[in-house]
Amino acid sequence: MDGILNVNKPSGPTSHDIVARVRKVTGKKRVGHAGTLDPIASGVLLVCLGNATRVVEYLVDWPKSYRTTAVFGAETDTEDETGTVIRERDASGVTRDLLERTLPRFVGEISQVPPMVSAVRHKGRRLYQLARAGKVVERAPRTVRIYSLRLVEFHPGRRATAVLDVDCSKGTYIRTLCADIGRSLDCGGHMASLVRTRIGKFRVEDAVSMDDIERLAASGRLAGAVHPVDEVLHEMPAIELDAEDSARVVQGAAVVVAKSAQLPPLGAPVRIHGPGARLLGIGRLDLLPNGHFALKPEKVFAVGKAE
Repeated sequence: MDGILNVNKPSGPTSHDIVARVRKVTGKKRVGHAGTLDPIASGVLLVCLGNATRVVEYLVDWPKSYRTTAVFGAETDTEDETGTVIRERDASGVTRDLLERTLPRFVGEISQVPPMVSAVRHKGRRLYQLARAGKVVERAPRTVRIYSLRLVEFHPGRRATAVLDVDCSKGTYIRTLCADIGRSLDCGGHMASLVRTRIGKFRVEDAVSMDDIERLAASGRLAGAVHPVDEVLHEMPAIELDAEDSARVVQGAAVVVAKSAQLPPLGAPVRIHGPGARLLGIGRLDLLPNGHFALKPEKVFAVGKAE
């Protein structure tokens, strides 16, 4: 049983905890996830089974959507509610109108400094490992993209709160976004809650809880909740090969593809289909001196014969 489970992660366990639980339920040794959710966060966690663990790098590039609650008037050392308050200011001056005029500044390409509780590496160690040791180090800012930022609810007060919907690129830290918005309002802020509502086409409304996964597995019906790799990557261009070239690709060899107007761009990942539209793997095209193209497999899923 290879494919992707759209798991509705609850707040509390780590992403690794969910992977371990799925591994136990399914009996699969190769289980991973595409895009970590912090323990405080809930929502869509894509858990990959078997061969699907090899496409994680393509899934993590997908845009993501979140619903978060930001609290203004208090900064914490973790930029979320689990941390210690390190600075407080009265946020009574923050109004809905002021916030709505402020949010557009954070749409588009923005720069973020990764929080100390992130998994970014510094001299070989994760930042969160350094944070646990009480260390704070300089972090280089990173560019991310916020596609949209919408105010859903606003509640004024000394600690004003706002519910925000965020569509963003990979690598975006929502806790840092909340803190940066608070700083721009001159009162500080932090993230109080976070739900990942979407990764690519996968929505939280369609996600399956761990309890449901265990019930489906016990009744032998879990396969119905597992999305095949080919279905998940349907927007990735596909190249169909005959039996002879399919056999070569299964062995990891490149094959020559004639020039065609239907071919995807050079260097872009493509699905490789064999006879019967069977997914053999994922590869990329290189230009040959004779004007033809070489299709080089970089992920091979089929084993043995390709027929």
